[in-house]
Amino acid sequence: MAEVLQRLLRASDKSKAFGLLFRVLANDTKIKDEGKSLRILTFASLFPNACDLTHGIFIYQRSLHLGMRPGLEVKVVAPVPYFPRWLNIGKWGRTSKIPWKEDIGGLSIYHPRYFLLPKVSMPYHALSMFLSCMRFIAELNRTWKIDCIDAHFVYPDGMAAVLLGKWLGIRVIVSARGSDINVYPRFRLIKPLIRWTVAKADALITVSSALKETLVDLGANESKIRVIPNGVDIRIFEPLQESEARKVLGLPAQGPIIVSVGSLIPSKGHALLVAAMQRIITRHPDLKLYIIGEGPQKSELERQIKDSDLKGVVELVGKKPNPELAQWFSAATISCLLSSREGWPNVITESLACGTPVVATSAGGIPEIINSPELGLIVDRTAEAAAMGLEEGITKTWNRQAIALRGRSRTWDQVAGEVEAVVRAQM
Repeated sequence: MAEVLQRLLRASDKSKAFGLLFRVLANDTKIKDEGKSLRILTFASLFPNACDLTHGIFIYQRSLHLGMRPGLEVKVVAPVPYFPRWLNIGKWGRTSKIPWKEDIGGLSIYHPRYFLLPKVSMPYHALSMFLSCMRFIAELNRTWKIDCIDAHFVYPDGMAAVLLGKWLGIRVIVSARGSDINVYPRFRLIKPLIRWTVAKADALITVSSALKETLVDLGANESKIRVIPNGVDIRIFEPLQESEARKVLGLPAQGPIIVSVGSLIPSKGHALLVAAMQRIITRHPDLKLYIIGEGPQKSELERQIKDSDLKGVVELVGKKPNPELAQWFSAATISCLLSSREGWPNVITESLACGTPVVATSAGGIPEIINSPELGLIVDRTAEAAAMGLEEGITKTWNRQAIALRGRSRTWDQVAGEVEAVVRAQM
């Protein structure tokens, strides 16, 4: 696997490189055709595709490993918004190039189109998904009898799946993952739709206990909720030699390095992190911060870095594929996530799996991950508290081997086993 990762990092064509990775993952654990008894349809609009192989990769991992278990088959319906192919504009133009059907790592994935107007039609997204997918899924159910729909995100995907399940007489499990429960209920027209979905779903899964409590507050029956946190792909996220990782990435060989991974949006706290860096850089002149991700806040962060006189200290390096993230985490002294809200942030468990301690806020399920001071530090969401946490993090002596052992203890196969138990309880 280490050789495969090196080939991925060196490859100029990332799409082909990821195709190689998915084939390795699929072949590493043989998918047996014989003895299949339960057919599960994953329903999720956030899922890898030919145009973005990192899109919702955690849902891909759960689905892939679920399908690897004896007695289970998995197919995927991942709806995408309709956009005319001739109108090639930004991310919507890329969406139009996603094929109707593709195979990634042994999974058959279908991409029906549904209509939406961003933000404006939000209350109708679930209904649009349902109407756009119903004919295809009815035909799929006729030729490949579906035993259970495994839907991800309560709204809009979960609601659309529950409507499909009611129409076709199929049991539906809905997984809550974060923003679908932490953010969407704030919208007056969306909250009752979420309440309806959690009431009508046959079973519910949350990725953290914090999300479970929020679901109960929304009226969900606690007895039908199972907490199943995400896993870590231990084939990719493993400790690498810090010096070698820095050399491969072209980073300074000496001095502390902080890595922060997340979309460039206000809730991830990157602006707060830059402000914290400004407070400690004079005491640690060789300190570097690398922010990994893309998003609408990029220009604002660039201005803040310039105005704070942190050019050359803080760098926005863009979005990186998972195999390269393993290199960044291994190269870092600590990683940091100052989110205002989270479900179960995979970047924290992936950092720990590489042996890298984490400084983070207490948002969502983060305290359930960093449940020991030996794994990292929980800080208040202020520039002053973050600065103190970062300074402690880069000066403390950490047992990175022990951190990696803890971080790599929960695999996707274990997650799949727990999901299978929920599925079989519905049969």
